[in-house]
Amino acid sequence: MRTMLSSCFNQIPEHRQSNKITYSAHDALMSGFACMHFQDPSLLQFQKRLEKKHHKSNLQTLFDIKSIPESTQLRTIIDGVDSDYFGSFFDDYTHYLQRGKHLAQYKLLDGLYYIPMDATDYFSSYACFCDRCLRTKSKKKLARDLSVEPTAVEMEELYSGEEDSGVRYSHKALQIAIMHPDMKQVIPLMPEEIRNTDGATKQDCEMNAGKRLIPKLRKAHPQLGIILGGDDLFSRQPIIEDTLAARMHYLFVAKPESHVYLMDWLNAYPQLNQYETIDPKKLNVRYVYQWMNNVPLHGGEKAIQVNYLDVKVYSTGKNGKEKRSYHNSWVTDIEITHKNAAILARGGRCRWKLENECFNTLKNQGYAIDHSYGHGDKNLCFNFYLLTLIAFSFHQVYELTDKVYQACRQHFGSKKHLWENVRANLRTFIFVGWDYLLAFTLDPEKYITGELPAPS
Repeated sequence: MRTMLSSCFNQIPEHRQSNKITYSAHDALMSGFACMHFQDPSLLQFQKRLEKKHHKSNLQTLFDIKSIPESTQLRTIIDGVDSDYFGSFFDDYTHYLQRGKHLAQYKLLDGLYYIPMDATDYFSSYACFCDRCLRTKSKKKLARDLSVEPTAVEMEELYSGEEDSGVRYSHKALQIAIMHPDMKQVIPLMPEEIRNTDGATKQDCEMNAGKRLIPKLRKAHPQLGIILGGDDLFSRQPIIEDTLAARMHYLFVAKPESHVYLMDWLNAYPQLNQYETIDPKKLNVRYVYQWMNNVPLHGGEKAIQVNYLDVKVYSTGKNGKEKRSYHNSWVTDIEITHKNAAILARGGRCRWKLENECFNTLKNQGYAIDHSYGHGDKNLCFNFYLLTLIAFSFHQVYELTDKVYQACRQHFGSKKHLWENVRANLRTFIFVGWDYLLAFTLDPEKYITGELPAPS
């Protein structure tokens, strides 16, 4: 995969004048990626010291970086790179997993993969902004001007009054990923940036980003069987029609309060199709699935016909009383039957993995996705998000395919402990390759016995 990523970065056209190029776009992007890969924003400083001492560095041996740019130069170079070029890596690594049969375990139904989409905030400030920032008015007035972005505690102290005069600036992305209810790992795909465009009269939004993302996803994966997922925002006819036009299926949340006509139509039936089952692992948990095929989504002209699915989960407590512990409903174009109602509901329910296994992991498990590595004037903010997402994708693939990495995860118990040991080794030795780095981290005493060569 590192060769794949290196090839992607090497193919990016140079946007600078040839006489002003000291560091290549490849070296700048790979250096930024290395910081995210090893979850160490200070990695470049340590590698600079190693380079001076050993005349080479792990960035060179592991990532084929010929020259390491200073942080200011790195940000300037990355800022000017068109974010769309990152898409080829996400496409290539997904095809790599597909060729290796690793994606087969992600099929939700015969030949179909569940790919939900959801928006995430990866930059927020009350002081730093650009033309592409999304703007949200705060609910209170700032007591004084801010020269630097305040902490959460400072914001509480700085707010006073009830006027709407403060503005929050942010960058967002509409993220998609391949996932399965039985698989812990998620496979991120190229997201769509939610950003303002120069001259636009209205702010960009999640819905518009979805309209742009759908044809891009189909173009990137023309033969992939896709069930597109999303929350209640997307269970509207325009997005559904775009999804069907792109030869995709859909499974969108449909809340009763936002689909009143649909619910009135369903309530007119004396009884919906129904199927009940008991959880084989938790005998006190009961699932009730209800559905109806070919019902109108709304009461307007030329309303599209959808298939409605509802699931309720009941749990029986120690007191013997049963209460409802979960309820959700979706609309889909897939015909619902006794055979697929449960798996469709399981697929729809696992959409939370995008928030929990992807967004929360990126924010809380060492990736620091909401840490500002620089805002820039063009693409820096989104490109750092993409570099972090690529690093996360690498780690997800390691967990799926790399036996030595899996052994390291089991040995160290947590990702945090594992990467602490990896970083400590990187700052001390020079390694000739990723496999050797992992093997040494797993059992450094092996080089004493001669099973592994000693690191530099």
